[in-house]
Amino acid sequence: METPEQQHPTSPVSAPLNCVEERLWRSLQRLLVTLPRALDEDLLRSTGLSLTQYTVLMHLSEADGAGLRMSDLATATGLSASRITRLVETLRAQGLVVKRPHSTDARGSMAVLTEAGRQRLRGAYPAHLASARRRVMDQLDPALVDRLAEELRAVADPLQDRCRAGHDSREQTSAYGEAVT
Repeated sequence: METPEQQHPTSPVSAPLNCVEERLWRSLQRLLVTLPRALDEDLLRSTGLSLTQYTVLMHLSEADGAGLRMSDLATATGLSASRITRLVETLRAQGLVVKRPHSTDARGSMAVLTEAGRQRLRGAYPAHLASARRRVMDQLDPALVDRLAEELRAVADPLQDRCRAGHDSREQTSAYGEAVT
């Protein structure tokens, strides 16, 4: 049986994780799966909005003009283009967003938050905040929160920058790989 190094000879070999690193890594993996589910359940039960719907409304509320290109909204939420299209259509049917053609790109569409969407987000915010506090903040040592925020930012920022750079480079080429000007 081949080792991972033999299967991918150009990939660097990393040192095994020590016990503390392994405990952190496994806890982080569990958290990435269980926390979104728990926050989603809390939000759905108390507001009728899913965590994904809440996140879309939140990103739109923070955008200039309360609107984002569909592709940018997909990137911001970590959703595929088809998933963001279906989700925006659901929110549109509820009167929480409108979908408009992009002002300078005839191929692109914008999702724009409506006043009803802004009100729905405001109404859901206290429940989401309470869930986040109960499920995360109340579980942490307050003296470590600032340090933990900085450490997690050091991991997240380069990943987010890389994701955005990949998204930007994909936007620069057509479906046939030709440059789009």
